[in-house]
This record gives sequence, C-alpha cells and structure tokens, in this order.
Amino acid sequence: MEFEMLDNGLTVKDYQRLRASAGWSELPERQIETALRNSLFTTAVKYQEQVIGMGRLVGDGCYICYIQDLVILPEYQGKGIGKYILERLVSYVKGQGITDTNITLGLFAAIGKEGFYQKQGFHIRPSDNRGSGMEIILPVHS
Repeated sequence: MEFEMLDNGLTVKDYQRLRASAGWSELPERQIETALRNSLFTTAVKYQEQVIGMGRLVGDGCYICYIQDLVILPEYQGKGIGKYILERLVSYVKGQGITDTNITLGLFAAIGKEGFYQKQGFHIRPSDNRGSGMEIILPVHS
C-alpha cells in the first residue's frame, strides 16, 4: 500500500470526517479551524486521494505535548498506518526538544485502544508513581 503524507495540511472537512468515523461528536467548523491552526503539528495519510488517517499534537513543544487526535478510518486499521502516524508524531516531538531535557508525551486512549499505545511504549495511568489522567469539559457562552 503506497500512501502520501501531508504535514500541517489537514482540512476541516477531512478532520470532521475522520472524527465521525471514530464515533466522535461533530464540532463547529470555526472551532476546528482554530484547533488545527493552533496545533503544534498535524499529519495525515492520503491513499488514492482520500485522507484515511490523521494525528494531531498540542502542547508547549518543549516540556509537555499531547497526542490529541489519532484516527484511522476503520477499513484501514490494522495495516500499520496508526503506528506510522504515531512514529511521525513522536519524531516531531523529539525534534522540538531542548538538548539534555525530557519531554512528556501524553494522550487519552479511546476505550479498547490502550494496547496499541502500550505496544509503542506508552504506560497506562494511574501507575505506582503517576496519578490518573483527568479532564473537565467546560461550556463556553458568549
């Protein structure tokens, strides 16, 4: 399978379509445009002119980064595309680091996808020395 990589060129339409394929909620176009523009890095995989997977990083780029989105269309899962995208994201983060320091790369795995990340060296939280990952969803009103 030959595919093309597209760095920092993910479109709102493709982002929304990939989110929908994962069963995630639809977001307003303006919110996606801003999120993509403010991302540290995005990468997408194109196959036969269709974006079939994406990865997106957020964070400060030198101490803390998060893989916010990693989605592969269901029919293309299990073919190594997710692993390739993850490796590309990790490589980007390492390239941004300051010499002789560490960068924490975090993520929230979708239910049932934890094993994929564990195979790539990620650890489940909580652990003996790390607390639980947590979140709050805040409504924004004008």
